Amino acid sequence: MPTTQIKRYPVRKNEVLQGHDSADDLILQHLLSTDLNGKRILIVNDHFGALSCGLESFDCTTYTDSYVSMMGIQSNSKQKIRPINDLSELTGFYDIVCIQLPKNMSFFEDILCHLTAHLQSHSKIICGVMVKHLASSCFDLLNKYIGTTRTGLAHKKARLIFADFQQGVVGTPYPQSVRMDSFETPFVNHSNLFSRERLDIGTRFFLEHIPQGQFESILDLGCANGIIGIKAKLLHPQAKLHFSDDSAMAIKSAKENYANHFGDEAVFDWTNCYENGPRETLDLVLCNPPFHQGNTIGDFVSSQMFQDARSALKSGGLLRVIGNSHLGYRLKLKKLFGNCRIVATNQKFVICDALKS
Repeated sequence: MPTTQIKRYPVRKNEVLQGHDSADDLILQHLLSTDLNGKRILIVNDHFGALSCGLESFDCTTYTDSYVSMMGIQSNSKQKIRPINDLSELTGFYDIVCIQLPKNMSFFEDILCHLTAHLQSHSKIICGVMVKHLASSCFDLLNKYIGTTRTGLAHKKARLIFADFQQGVVGTPYPQSVRMDSFETPFVNHSNLFSRERLDIGTRFFLEHIPQGQFESILDLGCANGIIGIKAKLLHPQAKLHFSDDSAMAIKSAKENYANHFGDEAVFDWTNCYENGPRETLDLVLCNPPFHQGNTIGDFVSSQMFQDARSALKSGGLLRVIGNSHLGYRLKLKKLFGNCRIVATNQKFVICDALKS
């Protein structure tokens, strides 16, 4: 399938963003110019299926941590390709590993550490990246865990990085155990989490403003390690907690952290926003939306989060949102819910409430 036919997930009206980039094209051009017969190929961090579909006639395994990417890959391959979503599911040895370089270098390090148990002396790593997103630390990580790196010529603002496996098998330093202010139990943070090593300032501000009330069903929407939902459970011990996130590692972290804090069961959904969640079942939704998807910046994720939250809330249910002041969430919420109230502000963030009528 030509990369130009790759569609993003979810499909949106008047979509202007592409489902592939020049790094996908460079990786495919390089690989398809070589003999791949008899080679075991691992594809890592494929965005929406450009690499997986382009190489589907060969012996390929695809790994992604993202639910959105998984759904895009499955849709574009007409359900022929089923990605794995846990690095522990890697098996045997791979001759070629092609990686769309992730934004998160801790995630990249975790990937490389896991790969060392599945590479041999002839194994080759090929990383593709748009030049504007190239982090210099990726070379240090490749040299440390894989072997000496070399780069290809930049083409259409993309570049390839090559490394042959020269090192030995190493363990991964992830997940990490991190202590958080005002929590007695440390938190487990897997590698593909935002602000893995400390509590970010937005979450810290949000934790100070968890609403009080008679809430029986609470959702931590875009939960990351689950700290917002866990705080809500501490304040409302009678409530049933729900957690959702696009990242499989986020859900894994939230599950472990919830189990470390409480003895009851919560509901965990690896999904896009809350698109498959039951309707009109929640009393409270807590949301700290991302304003990007990978390296793509936009409000499309927060907009869907707000819409999904409204659908999932009971009549009279509350959505509490935190965001950078310049993002204008108050106006978006007022348009969608018909109301919006500012709860708290500081120099950088605003916290808003919207009630479902």
